[in-house]
Order: sequence, then C-alpha cells, then structure tokens
Amino acid sequence: MCAIVGIYGSKNASKSAYYALFAMQHRGQESSGISSSDGDKIHLIKKRGLVADIFDEKTLSELSGTCAIGHNRYSTAGNESKFDAQPVFAKYKLGEISVAHNGNLVNKYEVRNELIDKGAIFQSGMDTENIVHLIAKSQKDTLVDRIKDMLTKIEGAYCLAIQSRSKMFAIRDRFGIRPLSLGRLPDGGWMVASETCAFDLVGAEFIRDVNPGEMLIFEDNNEPISEQVFEPDFHPCAFEYIYFARPDSVIDGTNVYESRLIMGKRLAKEQPCEVDLVLPVPDSGVAAARGFAEGLGVPFEMAIVRNHYVGRTFIEPTQEIRDLKVKLKLSPIASLIKGKRIAIVDDSLVRGTTSKQIVRMLKDAGASEVHMRIAAPEIKYPCRYGIDTPTQTELISAKYTPSEIAELIGADSLGFLSIDGLKESLGSERKYSTVSFDGIYFAGGSALSPGCNDTDI
Repeated sequence: MCAIVGIYGSKNASKSAYYALFAMQHRGQESSGISSSDGDKIHLIKKRGLVADIFDEKTLSELSGTCAIGHNRYSTAGNESKFDAQPVFAKYKLGEISVAHNGNLVNKYEVRNELIDKGAIFQSGMDTENIVHLIAKSQKDTLVDRIKDMLTKIEGAYCLAIQSRSKMFAIRDRFGIRPLSLGRLPDGGWMVASETCAFDLVGAEFIRDVNPGEMLIFEDNNEPISEQVFEPDFHPCAFEYIYFARPDSVIDGTNVYESRLIMGKRLAKEQPCEVDLVLPVPDSGVAAARGFAEGLGVPFEMAIVRNHYVGRTFIEPTQEIRDLKVKLKLSPIASLIKGKRIAIVDDSLVRGTTSKQIVRMLKDAGASEVHMRIAAPEIKYPCRYGIDTPTQTELISAKYTPSEIAELIGADSLGFLSIDGLKESLGSERKYSTVSFDGIYFAGGSALSPGCNDTDI
C-alpha cells in the first residue's frame, strides 16, 4: 500500500514531492525516496526511514529540476534491505529512467524468472525491478512504446510514476485497484499522487482521478496527454476506505471519512449490542465508532489515548515489534471506563494481536463487559494486490468463527460488518475489490479455497 507522487513542470518539484510524501507517510514507513530530473540527468536520494528523517533543505537542494517522482515504501513484496527502497533508477539504451510503484504484481515470479533466463541481474526482491528490466529489454524504439510493451507483460495492481530525463508518465492498472489522482500546482505544474490529502498540503487543485487503464504523458510543459492503454474493468480496493487512506482523502469520488461513518451505522444495524459506551480504536476506527454509537443511540467517547510518536503496528513487518508497539501505543482513561459495558470499534481484525491486548487493557481498566465490533467483514484470504496479509495461516478469521475469536481475545462478543453491508456502505453500483473477504481474485487467479496457504505473494 505504498505512496507515490509525481511532479512535472514545477520549479519546486522535489520540495512539492517531499511535502506530498510527508502527507502520505501513513501509506508506508519503511523507506522513502525522491528522484528528480533537470533535463540532462536524474538525481536520486532514497533511504530507510521516515520522510522527515531522510530529507532536509540540503538533500532537497541536490534534487534539482522541474520534474520529480517520490515513493513511501510499505513492503508486500521484497526484503527489508536498503536495495528495496524506491524509486528504482537505471541507465539503459535510451538514457536514464526512474520508476515508483504502488501495488503488487501477481505474475512477479514468472516474469522475473523469464528475465533471469535472458540474462537479467536483479539487485532487490521488489516486483518493481521487473518493470525497469522489461522497459530496458524492450525492442521498441521509443520510451512510450517500451512502457506500453512492458504493460502487456505485467498483471495485478499497479500505479506507476515513471520518469525519464525529459518526461514523466503516470499509469493506473485497468482494474483501478490502487488510487491515483491528478492535480494542478499553484505555479502551473502538474501533480499525481496516491491520495488527495497530498494535494491539500501543497495547495494543488484536484483535477480528476486517473482512469483505470489510463496512461498520462507529461512533456514540454503542455497539458498531459491521455492514452487509454487498456479497457477499464473497475475494481477499486475496499481496504482503502476501511483502513489505509487518510480520512480527509477523497478516493475515486468518495470521501473516506464519510464512508467509515456509514460503515459504522450499518454495523450497528447488523451487530447491535447493549452497552453504555462506544469507544474507537484510534485513529482509523474513530469515524466507524462514531457511526456505530449514533446507530445504537449511546454515548461515544475517546477513552483510549494514542501515543502518536509510535508507528502503525499493522505496517511493521515482524510480530515481535507489533506486540511491543501495541503496549506503547494505546492507553485507556480508566475513569470513563470503570464499571461500564463497553463496545470497542476497530476498522479491521487481521491477526488478533492488537484486539486481544485492547480487550485485556479495557478489562484491566475496570470495564464490566467488552464487546468488540469490526467495521469490516472477516478477513479470510490473503490479498495478492498489495495488503500485508501474505499467508492465510496468519489470518485469525480463516481459522476460527467470530464466537471462537471472541473467546480467544477475551471479548464478551465479537461482530463483523457483512460483505453486503460493506458494499452498500461504499456504493453498490461499483464492483469493489473485496478479495480479503471473499477470496475472488479477478486479476491473476481464481479464489483460494479455505485453508489454502498462499505463500507466493
């Protein structure tokens, strides 16, 4: 669920890319990078760590030029090494190129093995490196045609920002699984970004969403050229609205905060409980909890305080780090909780680690009952398209029923939003990507049967 940004035709390209990545830090915390082009050369700085720790006035001054692309990494494919940071830069027959990718290629291994058979040498475990090799090895005469050639060979979820020394390309896969929007900067430059919250920080005007299957070509400070490379088959990722996107973003015309509010109200209809108080798991559970409280007609309180200096536990790659950070991250206000029947609302339940510790924390604070409610359906299948659920054995809902999970995490009851409830909350006129809940892999494979352990992601 990485973040990408592309800036073209702006005198402050690298600085605008920096602010955009800062606004989208929630989409990945493992590494960050920016490459810029001054027309003659591509400059690149990327490291492990947070955006604010990597870039400063000095480093941004080294990223000269009116075109820049950037990336925040959240690993779903590849290893945790410095070589897996993006953008990925290479020199090839036509010059220099830099690529930033958000998503997951489901045919990564087939493509990689074929490239290796033809003599390609890989330096990272990322599927993004496949893209660079495919462009470099294409026999087409122009970069535009090489990119199109590359696109015919990859399958899955991708939004791409591709930079040459003089041009920039923004591409969204034909399913529109990952979000990508187009904006106009105050100085007349163009901007593409994974979320519209990035536009707000730099004062860019939202123009429109990039269409599924569309490629935008930026050159010579003209209006971007639009080319529909593939026929759209729109399946936007439901998880963007459930968890990943910032609540102030608008994804494909739908406000994220309002969507979560509606999910919470629907959850109250489907999974009511007799409680005195509704609490959210901060921060992404807040809107859904408010909707749940309104639906039940009971008070809503922010009775769990989050330490904002601790990173998101779901993004962290190891279970040990996740366990520790839950304890560091959340603290209850006992005076609001003691003696009360509590409903605690979270956006999703993946492994059960956080939920178990939260239930224990609330009961230790004096809650008489703790009822867990999840404003999403049960996650039973791994996602091939860029969510960090790599194997089905990690998913608690793939192994246990809600009542069994409630017992495991120590809750008095547990309820999930239904798949139909989710779709209707988001707008039933769209075919959302709900593979984590129903296992229907519309791109790159069929549904997995319960109990399948898919490790090739």
